[in-house]
Amino acid sequence: MNDVMSAIAQRRTQTLTDIVQDEIERMILSGELEAGERINEQALAARLGVSRGPIREATRGLVRSGLLNSVVNLGVFVRQIPDDEANEIYDVRAVVFGFVCQRLAVLITPEQLAVLSGLIAEMEDAISRDEGANYYRLNLAFHDAILDFAAHGRARQTYEALIKETHLLRQSALSAAPRMRESNAEHKAIVEAMAAGDADRARLLAEDHAHGGKRRWLLARRETEERKET
Repeated sequence: MNDVMSAIAQRRTQTLTDIVQDEIERMILSGELEAGERINEQALAARLGVSRGPIREATRGLVRSGLLNSVVNLGVFVRQIPDDEANEIYDVRAVVFGFVCQRLAVLITPEQLAVLSGLIAEMEDAISRDEGANYYRLNLAFHDAILDFAAHGRARQTYEALIKETHLLRQSALSAAPRMRESNAEHKAIVEAMAAGDADRARLLAEDHAHGGKRRWLLARRETEERKET
């Protein structure tokens, strides 16, 4: 009953525009709306059962958050991130994630370590089953848990703003089993450093993990380009 009441209360605090914006964001991050695709207000309004007004307001919000681009006289499009900008995002993400992991290494509890270790084990199972989508979902949960446990609001806000722009890049970077294994081995090393209370090592490993994500993205992109040429 409490869960139901909480859900109702949360819905009451959300405007229709908020709900529509959340759904469009989900469609972008899941790949239903692809990079470069034009937003069709009429089709989205029909799909979501709303008028075009909330769609228009929601897309304005997503333009401000960096997921959409507005082009004068042409419309609104799912944003395509240039390579140089993607590189910069990965670099800044490395600094923020390194700080968060360094902070958590001196705060983490046995219960929190158990949660992170459990997610690593679940990711190993997803790799063994070749479940790329499930691995990516667990990967997001792992990083979210670290941000939750570190309890630094501004760092989380900065990190999430960066993450939203690179979801589709990261999904492609983690689509192959060897890259998933490499990524999860990095997760394990970070948690081991936290368990040892080694804040400096946790920071360095976290920064390396983010840079590893950039390397995996570049490799995935190169493989995609090679397939197109053959």
